Amino acid sequence: MQKQESINVLGGVLAPCSRDPLTGFFRDGACNTCPEDQGSHTVCAVMTVEFLAYSKYVGNDLSTPRPEFNFPGLRAGDSWCLCAGRFLQAHDEGCAPKVHLEATHQRALDIVPLRILNQHAVQD
Repeated sequence: MQKQESINVLGGVLAPCSRDPLTGFFRDGACNTCPEDQGSHTVCAVMTVEFLAYSKYVGNDLSTPRPEFNFPGLRAGDSWCLCAGRFLQAHDEGCAPKVHLEATHQRALDIVPLRILNQHAVQD
């Protein structure tokens, strides 16, 4: 699988999202992507209790550890490369998490408008 260029939604170099827990489609700590990444795991989101409950409710339990997949389970405050479609769905439902724009891959813009990402941007 060939990674697409590591450019963020602001046009700069893609920053790391999280190494603990280790995230990303490639499990390289960044929201890098490629054509095989059908879910577009490109939005670097900061988990909240509300979002984790929502995600579990809609069928993607991110909070339960899955050791067989080397997945520790996420907690509020963890950063994670979230599927762009799930982020947009959570936005539409009023429970989207905050986003690190510098660590969100530009491919997210194929699904989520920049104005929506900006509404949820972490203020550093």
